[in-house]
Amino acid sequence: MTHDPSDIRRLLDRHGLSPRRAFGQNFVVDANTVRRIARLAGVGPGDRVVEIGAGLGSLTLALAETGAEIVAVEVDRDLVPVLTEQVAERGVRVVQGDALTLDWDEVLGHRGPWHLVANLPYNVATPLVLDLLRRVEVITDMLVMVQKEVGERLVAAPGTRAAGIPSVLVAYHATGEIVGRVPAAVFHPRPRVESVLVRLRRRPAPAVDVPLDEIEPLVRTAFSQRRKMLRRSLAGRIPAERIEAAGIDPAARPEQLSLAEWAALARAARPTSGPSPRTAR
Repeated sequence: MTHDPSDIRRLLDRHGLSPRRAFGQNFVVDANTVRRIARLAGVGPGDRVVEIGAGLGSLTLALAETGAEIVAVEVDRDLVPVLTEQVAERGVRVVQGDALTLDWDEVLGHRGPWHLVANLPYNVATPLVLDLLRRVEVITDMLVMVQKEVGERLVAAPGTRAAGIPSVLVAYHATGEIVGRVPAAVFHPRPRVESVLVRLRRRPAPAVDVPLDEIEPLVRTAFSQRRKMLRRSLAGRIPAERIEAAGIDPAARPEQLSLAEWAALARAARPTSGPSPRTAR
């Protein structure tokens, strides 16, 4: 059984709680929606699932119905006892903490794979997804509900208006797609934005053979001046002739580049060895 609108209101009233804007709390109150998410996640007995921002347990209960092993993470200390009360009998392990600072080795261990299924708070969705892709390799796929514009930026293709830093960094680690839309009416309180479901699948290895710490500074520099051509925005890092030698138009703008082209730029930015010094006579 999952929560309906009256269950959510009753739980909040009984415990003297209300949704907290600081934590971006918008609780899902529609059973069909949470079961749809659990179905799209494709998890079942034998799978391990971590949910971030479990709230009052609406999605947690739907995930528990699948028979998967569930770890539910919630930052709000006041909600944790209520959440535990709702899901403990289903064998769900509840962890209190901020997902951006948790010791994920301690929470999940070193065994994988883990699936992330979550209704992410809008204010932390992008940094959290990027952080998990970067440093929590046991999470091999994600199905996250995020604000529509955030979702579009995470999976944007090169050459589109939504392309930016998030889409380049996601593409380095994973493949991604929007797999569904979620109306505002299924939340309490009702947000002013539409949400989407984004599926990310971690690649077995990075998409290119250049370290991310060589690519990311160029991406951030160029997108911080996204209206400028690369020869101007990257002038302090790569001369225009080296951009062109890498097979990239120096007049291009950052949103036009593919990940492979960012990798080519990073190679071009590497220091070159100068001429060997002459032997003194």
